[in-house]
Formats: sequence, structure tokens, C-alpha cells
Amino acid sequence: MPPKVGSRHIFCWGAQDSAGLWHLLDREPYRFRSHGDTRVHIVVQGDTLFNLAGRYFSSLPRACGFWWAIADFQPDPIVDPTLELESGRELFIPSLRVLEDVILSDARRREHG
Repeated sequence: MPPKVGSRHIFCWGAQDSAGLWHLLDREPYRFRSHGDTRVHIVVQGDTLFNLAGRYFSSLPRACGFWWAIADFQPDPIVDPTLELESGRELFIPSLRVLEDVILSDARRREHG
């Protein structure tokens, strides 16, 4: 079964083993790039990638599930989303336009899938 659209795994390479099971391999994250509509968020106590995605991508179904786009979009990507975000840290938030038209684009999916 292929990953769902909107899943960060849509950009993974896959390999099938001798039993016919598929295994995900490398995933190429969309790293930080300067866009005119990128937002900067200053972390306050209690912020999580999950709730920030819900706030900034609220017009999308299951917006909180796009936490990975924020984690990947940092100049130093966040590799462990379970760690508490440090208050005062600047996070770069891709715009909804960049998320939909660039990060989740069909062209990017074909390039990495």
C-alpha cells in the first residue's frame, strides 16, 4: 500500500524483500530554503511541533499531522520531534503555499518516489 498524500513517507524509496513485504528506505526531507512568505515563530513554553502545525496549517485536514514539514524546514532540522522545544528558539514555518505547492507537490513526489 503506497503512503497517503500528505504523509512524509511519500518521499521515501521502497524495497520489496523476498517475502513480498515493502520496506521504507531513505527519505529526502525538504530542507530550509528562503521564501518570501516564510514565517518566523518564537517558541513559548508548551509549544510543540504538533500544535504549531495545527495552528499554521489549520485550513488543511488533519493539519497537526504536518508537524514533520516544520521539523524538516529548519536550517538545523529537528530529528527528534519528541524533545521539548526550547523557549525563545526561532522556528521557520513554511507558508501554506510552500507546503502545498512545493513540499507536497506532485513533481517533488515523482522526483523522490
